[in-house]
Amino acid sequence: MKLYAPNYYKDFHCIASDCKHSCCVGWEIDIDKDSLSRYQSMTHPYGEIIRKHIEMQDDTACFALTKEERCPFLKENGLCDMILTLGEDSLCQICRDHPRFRSFFSDREEIGIGLCCEEAARLVLCQKEKTEVVMLSDDGENEDLWEEEDALLALREKLFDILQNRSIPLAERADRMLQKVSAKPITDLPSWIERLMSLEQLDPAWQKLLNKLNTQERTPKDLDWPLEKFMLYLLYRHLPNAEDESEIRATVRFAYLGYLLVKTICENTNTPIEEAARLFSSEIEYSEENTATLMAFLRE
Repeated sequence: MKLYAPNYYKDFHCIASDCKHSCCVGWEIDIDKDSLSRYQSMTHPYGEIIRKHIEMQDDTACFALTKEERCPFLKENGLCDMILTLGEDSLCQICRDHPRFRSFFSDREEIGIGLCCEEAARLVLCQKEKTEVVMLSDDGENEDLWEEEDALLALREKLFDILQNRSIPLAERADRMLQKVSAKPITDLPSWIERLMSLEQLDPAWQKLLNKLNTQERTPKDLDWPLEKFMLYLLYRHLPNAEDESEIRATVRFAYLGYLLVKTICENTNTPIEEAARLFSSEIEYSEENTATLMAFLRE
């Protein structure tokens, strides 16, 4: 198996207590089976503290959040008491991985960092080099990718080339991205904003932001660079999940809709682009229900 990632991936580091939107607040923390077994058999005195905070929801173990929806191990200074006591290896898988995401092919695994994390959003949207997908490791086993996988990766590479052709305006590049897969343009943004407001709401700040939008009043801003990076990120993360041409078109429209929406938010509300992208990611990408519903709309 070969491991791939965007060329900026190795530069990511958690900023811990400096983070304004801690992933240890307001998020459910499921415990994988291996970690649960380790916690249940732990003889270290801290093991009893860990077990005290584990609860079962249906058939899934998780850490019971406080009434303020904080992880029980999150200290007031923003640091993790479990890491301070036992080290990072003591964390369950979701805490070790976040905000990383993975896509799997027959002989290829891809890893990236999700924009729900403010530091990931800053890194992805502000890095100056062209985005390339590079190999991080190779176990030496060579297995041919399936024909469909090869075709999907080749298409994504072409879409990357289109979006990173900085000799033409970004709006034209975005249109060419749609044309490449024969996807319908998105023209009536207000109706899409209404659809977004009908989805499950996870953060009141997102609803408040959408309510503020007046798509007729904008202050133009030079956002081509980070908006290009935003679309590349959405294609990198979501295109591997597309199983047929209809889903490919919907995914490309998803990247285009994200571009239009974040651009409008930034020009209409003076929201920094890193924050607009973070909210979009948190509300849409980190809700399976919201992602599935929006993709269904985009397959029209």
